[in-house]
Amino acid sequence: MSPLLLFLLLLLLLCFSHDCDAQAPVFACDVVADSSLVAFPFCNATLHPLSRAQDLVSRLTLQEKITFLGHRTVQVPHLGIPAYNWWSEALHGVSFVGGGSRFSELVPGATSFPQVLLTAASFNVSLFELIGEVVSTEARAMHNVGHAGLTFWSPNINIFRDPRWGRGQETPGEDPILTSKYAVAFVAGLQRNRQDRHKLKVAACCKHYTAYDVDNWKGVTRFSFNAIVTDQDMADTFQPPFKYCVTKGAAACAMCSYNKVNGKPTCADPDLLSGVIRGQWNLNGYIVSDCDSVDVIYNTQHYTATPEDAVAISLKSGLDLNCGSFVAQHAQKAIAEGKLRETDVDKAITNGFTVLMRLGFFDGDPRNAGPYAGLGPNDVCTPQNKQLALEAARQGIVLLKNQDNVLPLKPGSISMALIGPHANATSAMLGNYNGIPCSYVSPLDGLSGHAETIYVPGCADVKCEGTSLDLETAKAAAVQADVTVLVVGTDLSVEAEGLDRETLLFPGLQGQLIDEVAAVSKGPVILVMMSGGPFDISAQLANPKIKGILWIGIPGQSGGQALADVIFGRYNPSGKSPFTWYHESFVQNVPMTDMRMRPDPATGYPGRTFRFYTGKPLFKFGYGLSYTNFSHLQVRAPQTLSLALGEEHPCYSGNCKSISLASATKRCAEMSFDVRLQVHNSGDMAGSHTVLLFNKPPRLHNAPKEQLVAFEKVFLEPGQRSSVAFSLDVCKDLSVADENGNWRVPLGSHVLSVGDLKHTFTLTV
Repeated sequence: MSPLLLFLLLLLLLCFSHDCDAQAPVFACDVVADSSLVAFPFCNATLHPLSRAQDLVSRLTLQEKITFLGHRTVQVPHLGIPAYNWWSEALHGVSFVGGGSRFSELVPGATSFPQVLLTAASFNVSLFELIGEVVSTEARAMHNVGHAGLTFWSPNINIFRDPRWGRGQETPGEDPILTSKYAVAFVAGLQRNRQDRHKLKVAACCKHYTAYDVDNWKGVTRFSFNAIVTDQDMADTFQPPFKYCVTKGAAACAMCSYNKVNGKPTCADPDLLSGVIRGQWNLNGYIVSDCDSVDVIYNTQHYTATPEDAVAISLKSGLDLNCGSFVAQHAQKAIAEGKLRETDVDKAITNGFTVLMRLGFFDGDPRNAGPYAGLGPNDVCTPQNKQLALEAARQGIVLLKNQDNVLPLKPGSISMALIGPHANATSAMLGNYNGIPCSYVSPLDGLSGHAETIYVPGCADVKCEGTSLDLETAKAAAVQADVTVLVVGTDLSVEAEGLDRETLLFPGLQGQLIDEVAAVSKGPVILVMMSGGPFDISAQLANPKIKGILWIGIPGQSGGQALADVIFGRYNPSGKSPFTWYHESFVQNVPMTDMRMRPDPATGYPGRTFRFYTGKPLFKFGYGLSYTNFSHLQVRAPQTLSLALGEEHPCYSGNCKSISLASATKRCAEMSFDVRLQVHNSGDMAGSHTVLLFNKPPRLHNAPKEQLVAFEKVFLEPGQRSSVAFSLDVCKDLSVADENGNWRVPLGSHVLSVGDLKHTFTLTV
């Protein structure tokens, strides 16, 4: 055999055992590979990140600077800088969306956690953070072998204001407090560098700022939508998650959205960007546009006369990075025309480079030193990570109906008809912004291990249209089985980015499938909904044949195992709904584009979410059953609280109904109190329980009828009691936004509630 043929044979063998497409990763400031780079101060890891970034910018030509305004940068060989893609996603696991991260034979998959809405239903802050930590560890492991970036545009912390929103699945739900706590915890898990608090593990990004929750509804698209939002709704609904994400979570990035807010594109609004995010909230990082948002400002919204005007107004408003190429294409001409200065470009890219410095991107090969040097492909899809994905799915599943305590089922002694378009779901369990999972456990995989199973799809897909409905086979299975489990719902063909729902009814003929199968079933029917939002299930709730109803969200790679664990009693469900369940009449009467949160009695507008909705929901935010019985015992809290304002305060002697938070700031640190109660598991099964503490403020300033102020998850054995204590800050937890968006503490009667327990106290001066 010739030497050439022998070489080719060896190369072929290597291709079968290694990733042939992979190239050795190139790292910036790799002084081991190129000792000349030592001369550059920006390669000196002992210097301050900002100083290093400024030094780097000073060495770039204008043309080179402009290339760093887009998310796909090019290499700068004379400075040893490799090309970089800023766009990686980690919404619920490392994703292939954006191209900054990828999979191959070397790293064939990453742990795919439940979609965020289901994780949020756990109401478990430590779980939120732990998922973020695992995701960032896998991201770092992939980065070390050239398969992932370090800048991840997650989490999505928009409020799930309307149940039709196609991206509600990506969010932590409808409540600002839950969403804010999720944001802070998940970002901490992603970013925390345990060796150096000034550095980042990976960089998170709070998106989509702000008042963004319409994608494509009846021809109204996110690119042209102008969200008309009151100052009050902006202050107490849309802004809090972003404020907490930046101030408490210390996120390294914020992403402005496509839509306009009150006539201004968010990516071209200096008040929102430079004024609030970077000014008031002191963002330590960069601001990036949603992809092609600056292009949209000019070409779709026609907000500016020229492309150069769009580039100039965005960068001057505070934008640092453009997802897309529009800014890089037009910045040179904008400078030539005097609409933009080179110093504006310097400022923008310096913010981005500073974040990369904090990430260690310019510290050479990360495999040589640092806290993540030893990470590699073996640290992705570990047994522990896969177990966490399963645990997250189990904790989020919400039990909505359990008539006659039909659940949990006893394994091994029954036959089961497993029916529905999601009965053997795999990729549908991932939702959007997914990567390649480590593996799949479908509902069929999970449930069939516990009972003799007859599997019938019933519908070829979730749209369940026309000839795709196979009623007779489905009914025949239900007639002969001891129990029927129907797994129905939506997928990305029904609700997704760029696609909102128009109805809360089941897609296509799924409703007919449910009703007719239930009518002939030999035994009880368990209805399982896999979806990114609620349905109008009033008919199914009233149907006596349907004994159990579960919402399992979009449960991730191990969704089928989580479902089986709950149905067969290996896990006691503890999820609470992170959104309100409405009747179909709500969406038929309320336009999705009406951004008002508060009701308008004059026009019959009912308001939105549990905080303001005046109608009767199917299920309230926070609803969820258990296989055991939890009771709350005696809330202990003060009967009266007095704000010690001092004699100089005008309300000390006047008749004030509320106190400006700004005027009470100095006293806030002194105004905290404890709320204590006991939780008792009086049933015969161990389980977790979420204690939700609400406050009903005085009816001042059109305040919410009630608002969540705190929550805590506890685990109790049968018969066990546990004490739960909440420490509340009067100014932070009991304040409301007034009509002008200013925060005030309402005086008078407040009502704290946990379940059926209520405690009234009076707040005075």
